[in-house]
Amino acid sequence: MIELTNFNGDTFNLNAIYIERVQSFPDTTITLFNGKKLVVKETELEVKKRSLDFYQQIGLLGIQLKVGDKDDK
Repeated sequence: MIELTNFNGDTFNLNAIYIERVQSFPDTTITLFNGKKLVVKETELEVKKRSLDFYQQIGLLGIQLKVGDKDDK
């Protein structure tokens, strides 16, 4: 989960796995896979960083091998 802030100042937690798209219009708008849109105070870059940190924390990032790489174990 990543913590975000909506425009009335309330914080909430979002499961980053459900994020489909993050855009700046100039406000940061997050589109979820179900089509719901959320507008948050954090920048697009901050949402990306928090999402990547979350993916690493749950083991979804940094464990895949590129095509052609060999596991030398």
